[in-house]
Amino acid sequence: MDVDTRLLRYFTAVAEEGSLTGAAERLFVSQPALTKQIRRLEDDLGVRLFTRSRSGMALTESGREFASRVPALLDGWDEAVRATGRAARVLRLGFLDAGAVGAVREVIAEFRRARPEWRMELRQFDWSDPSAGLARGEVDAAVVRLPFPGQARLTVRELFVEERGVLLPARHPLANSETVEFRELWDEPFVAAGAETGAWREHWLAAQERDGHPVRVGAVTSRPDEWLGAVAGGCVALAPASAARFYSHPDVVFRPVRGVSPSRVGLARPRGRTHGAPLDELLDELWEAFARRLSRS
Repeated sequence: MDVDTRLLRYFTAVAEEGSLTGAAERLFVSQPALTKQIRRLEDDLGVRLFTRSRSGMALTESGREFASRVPALLDGWDEAVRATGRAARVLRLGFLDAGAVGAVREVIAEFRRARPEWRMELRQFDWSDPSAGLARGEVDAAVVRLPFPGQARLTVRELFVEERGVLLPARHPLANSETVEFRELWDEPFVAAGAETGAWREHWLAAQERDGHPVRVGAVTSRPDEWLGAVAGGCVALAPASAARFYSHPDVVFRPVRGVSPSRVGLARPRGRTHGAPLDELLDELWEAFARRLSRS
């Protein structure tokens, strides 16, 4: 019987978190989707792995036996993938938006010239996974926007800070304002990321900067085209200043905002996992290159 390694990662997260809610936040998936995948794994194995109750998810005897063996299977698989990447000399760098990676694109180009024996693959992820592939082991490192769920389980080094503004429908009464006060937007319908993105969603709704005023969610999206379309349709959205350069729509305008904290961009990599010396050294070099470049900015 063949089992998708993704199902094993889902099982491990639920076993470690002890709840579907915590595991869903850690994996950046919806709770119903995670429940469905756990049931699929149980059906594939022909056993119940968890006892479900209001207090959470407890491993059955079969589940405990399975949990004792799965980490070694995943570690072996991950090491095989990393070894393959080392042999091919491939560094997989995840990112979320053009603005974040665009600020360090010159560094990436210089790095490629300096290390021609390595191939750097840039992989873009949508906003349903703010870890840009790290949470699921799909990349070696990622340029990310902070904060996001699961950040504490990664090694993260801040690269730079970028002011946030707001995307408004072109017909909005504030569209011609030079600068918008965040307080003026509190009653507007905001574009939000999915609930499973936790701290990421809260940051881009500035939920902690509303003096207790409730958030009004007008649309939930995970891709730039959906995001811009929702704003053009009447919602508003906080956005990094670079959005004005990298994303455009004829019916959307960007305006600076006063009263919200900036966006922090960092370089993240797994913690407590050995990539192997060549890749570790490469990631260290990449960080130092970012730091040198940004210190001159």
